[in-house]
Amino acid sequence: MRAYYLILVLFVFSASAQQRKHFTINAGTPEGQLLQNIGQEPDESKKLALMQDFVSKYPKHEGVAWVYDQMQQVFVKQKEYDKALDAGEKALAAEPDDLDAAYGNLKSAEGKEDAELVKAWSVRTSAIARKVSAAPDSANEEDKQRVEFAKGVDTYTEYALYAAALRAKDPGKIVDLVDALEKSNAKSQYLPQLSGSYLNALAQAGQTSKACTAAERFAAKDPKDVDALLFAADCGLRQNQTDKAVSYSGRAMAALGSKPKPEGLSDEDWAGRKQAMLGRASWIAGVGYGIQQKYGPANKALRVGLPSVKGNDQLTATALFYLGLSNYQLGKTLTNKPQMREGLRFFEQCAAIKSPLQEQAEKNVRAIRGELGVR
Repeated sequence: MRAYYLILVLFVFSASAQQRKHFTINAGTPEGQLLQNIGQEPDESKKLALMQDFVSKYPKHEGVAWVYDQMQQVFVKQKEYDKALDAGEKALAAEPDDLDAAYGNLKSAEGKEDAELVKAWSVRTSAIARKVSAAPDSANEEDKQRVEFAKGVDTYTEYALYAAALRAKDPGKIVDLVDALEKSNAKSQYLPQLSGSYLNALAQAGQTSKACTAAERFAAKDPKDVDALLFAADCGLRQNQTDKAVSYSGRAMAALGSKPKPEGLSDEDWAGRKQAMLGRASWIAGVGYGIQQKYGPANKALRVGLPSVKGNDQLTATALFYLGLSNYQLGKTLTNKPQMREGLRFFEQCAAIKSPLQEQAEKNVRAIRGELGVR
């Protein structure tokens, strides 16, 4: 029987473009016939059996990576993610730069909702995608499609880390996933959307110093990252760096004015969230101004910020203390007794709350009452 040869060009597991694999089929050989049967078989279960037969008999054949890719697609479709991962690993063992196999394993990791696997395969897939993308420019349309496909996959690896971080509940996993995303691309479009949960996760994990450093880094990269700006402002206040606290809180308020509504959030929910963030920024600014003895700005900011800390006795007491101090000092400077009495009222409210400022507030109440001649 006369042997003949065909060049097999196949379109395999692809997202935004098509990655092609080329290899020669000798239809006069058992392995060539089996490859042809695999390509022509419409029934998924029969096709899978043929593929398993092929990889068992011809593990060194140049087309084995393609066969494993095809097996992987079937397993992903069937949600047999462990089998898909195994097929992908074997495809990569045969062809280390098999972007389709790496991408398929990333999708399988997502299907399993396994954060560690998502991280591992995002990193590995990105490395292969960047290697493919770095290929010299070519006039060949097929090569151009392959590069574009690789770029799209690389971007998807960032999204996969982002989505996994959003699903994660454990602070340690959130930190690990966002660290991986920032390492992969420090300018990723997804980082600002994760900054709030990441910084809070760091704080919950007791990594306050790292959180403060990260907040300033994120704020420097994206001047509209309100979560990072607010966190950095709070860090400034906690570290007795009031200039920094006032500066970052002011930038947060300015950013809120132009920040678009996040996708998937209703107008009502966004309005409430904006109001809460504005209140928090105003509270930080007001306390900072109060410490700096800038009583006019402190009074203005704290009146806006006070409602936002309702329910938190410590923050409320702090706001009331500096409102008392600001109004008393402003009233005394202007010989405005009604405003001094306003300051007294805030000090009285502060004195009624158990906090580190309670004792000083009580002393101020007695002193101002004596000065004003009231009981």
